[in-house]
Amino acid sequence: MVQPFDVMMYPAGPGSGDSPEGFPEQPRLQPQIGNRTTQTLDAFFTCRKNALLAKSSSPQVEGDFAMAPRGPDQEECEGLLQQWREEGSSQVLSTEIEGPLADKGLAQSSLALLMDNPAEQEATSEDRWPSRQLSDLRAAEELKEPFSEVLGEEPLPEAEGPMWAAVPMQTGPQYADCSVLPVGAMAAEQWEEDPAVMAWSIAPEPMPQEEASMWHFEGLEQLQPPPVEIPYHEILWREWEDFSTQPDAQGLEAGDGPQFQFTLMSYNILAQDLMQQSSELYLHCHPDILNWNYRFANLMQEFQHWDPDILCLQEVQEDHYWEQLEPSLRMMGFTCFYKRRTGCKTDGCAVCYKPTRFRLLCASPVEYFRPGLELLNRDNVGLVLLLQPLVPEGLGQVSVAPLCVANTHVLYNPRRGDVKLAQMAILLAEVDKVARLSDGSHCPIILCGDLNSVPDSPLYNFIRDGELQYHGMPAWKVSGQEDFSYQLYQRKLQAPLWPSSLGITDCCQYVTSCHPKRSERRQYARDFLLRFRFCAIACQRPAGLVLMEGVTDTKPERPAGWAECILEEDTSEPEPVFPRTIGTIQHCLHLTSVYTHFLPQHGRPEVTTMPLGLGMTVDYIFFSAEPCENRGNTDHRLYRDGTLKLLGRLSLLSEEILWAANGLPNPFCSSDHLCLLASFGMEVTTP
Repeated sequence: MVQPFDVMMYPAGPGSGDSPEGFPEQPRLQPQIGNRTTQTLDAFFTCRKNALLAKSSSPQVEGDFAMAPRGPDQEECEGLLQQWREEGSSQVLSTEIEGPLADKGLAQSSLALLMDNPAEQEATSEDRWPSRQLSDLRAAEELKEPFSEVLGEEPLPEAEGPMWAAVPMQTGPQYADCSVLPVGAMAAEQWEEDPAVMAWSIAPEPMPQEEASMWHFEGLEQLQPPPVEIPYHEILWREWEDFSTQPDAQGLEAGDGPQFQFTLMSYNILAQDLMQQSSELYLHCHPDILNWNYRFANLMQEFQHWDPDILCLQEVQEDHYWEQLEPSLRMMGFTCFYKRRTGCKTDGCAVCYKPTRFRLLCASPVEYFRPGLELLNRDNVGLVLLLQPLVPEGLGQVSVAPLCVANTHVLYNPRRGDVKLAQMAILLAEVDKVARLSDGSHCPIILCGDLNSVPDSPLYNFIRDGELQYHGMPAWKVSGQEDFSYQLYQRKLQAPLWPSSLGITDCCQYVTSCHPKRSERRQYARDFLLRFRFCAIACQRPAGLVLMEGVTDTKPERPAGWAECILEEDTSEPEPVFPRTIGTIQHCLHLTSVYTHFLPQHGRPEVTTMPLGLGMTVDYIFFSAEPCENRGNTDHRLYRDGTLKLLGRLSLLSEEILWAANGLPNPFCSSDHLCLLASFGMEVTTP
């Protein structure tokens, strides 16, 4: 049995999808193709042969224009060729060229017919075999080429100009019976001159032989296309938006007053364990770019490029943190704090800062899990640091207020908005405790992380506006990630959202912060304690006391001048009772977002991640500022500067731009989130 001839079809010249010009990549036919693809290839080569034969006046050519089946063995072909020569080719095929083809769509229409009706062509293949075989032989005789070239034993010569060529998978006697018409010099000349087949040329100009894309392979191995250099750095180009003048070399800026300037980055770096658990989300990515070693190198390069002073990371896998991330960041000059998620989770949050710029005052890890409380039975965590900025020594006696930095990763589940609100309330209560000054005000605050909520959602508005009326709200609506309004049963938020036993008020403050202790532990002298030796209760004989001579048989003598009863002061502290608002929660931290969540130059919303190919914003950097209304002002800064000023930010991208880079992750960005980067300035005051 003669084996089918497997070929690879590709554009031999410019216009290839792999060319530097960036032409669209043409479909490639891999080895071991099916019957229908084999028919299409045979029809392609036969249409070129018949385009030449169609110039003849023989009506038999048009009737027999169809897909040629696999040819017989070599001896049979030679016998048929000899028989045809003896009968005389002049009676069947005219050598006079009458002119160009009248039907310029002959090849294309015939090829389309074959692809639409493959079964019909197979049914008539045996009936048409003799005439098609003679057509092959007549074409070869007219071109005066050796029969071995007709059978495809010699390599195909390079023709002038772009064209399609067929490269055999193997060369040997076992494939010598494949009847593929070679591209000879004369045939190529007629092919280029014939306008009926000019449509097969897909490139405007030829490529030199040494630059042509040739894929070398052996046998029937799976053929992989060569890697294509995609300018991801150009597609994913992010601009720095500067809101201030250029600072001086010491990091301080003149203007309204000197400032302490620093940069902060928030980045969900995608834990490797979570990526492998949800591998269906990353089917669009090549496996090599999902390898942790490749991703780790990309992430470290990104950290070095932007060089932030404070780095807030989410989805940091614990073993990767201790073995690779923390040592590498320490070598870059960072001091790192890490909090792993509770339970059996393997990732967590990290906050890193440069000790040359900040001094640590306190660090508070935050766990949202509360045993026995169904509302808070998830393993998400947060991390709150209080940092003291370090000003240069040459500035004299100056001071900068402390900076509170909070980093968290809130629950993802779009249906459990009640859990998200409770987790955020715990974080805000911890921030309120850490950032509260002695006069009751707060130091500058930066809250960042993956909040798993979209802009203008109730959770987002609660952080920005400081108040939310939640009673009766569907739980899925809190984050705005998905719309579950079509479901018959919807979990709705009830008041109060969390029990009083949590110890957090509806103003997102710890109860101890609202009700300070009445006094410290009291110190009592010995004489005061001895007074209770002769109190009335001490002089009463307990029931059932065993009578022992000299021990329990007498009563203590009351000293002269002591009263019969000593009034004891009630030193017990009652359980604090705090009022609960009905269906409303608040906070007093005055936060606003660094980003506006819209790209005016593109007319598209900003996105920070693309789950399942759908772009959305779930990552944020909030900072202390007094928000204000826009009122028609074109300026995108919708807040009033306070102690903490926003000096610049790294622009985000739109969904369309990320689609052009094959989404996230990609070879350039090794996480399914984009990093957020902002520059701030803090007022430097003199005592």
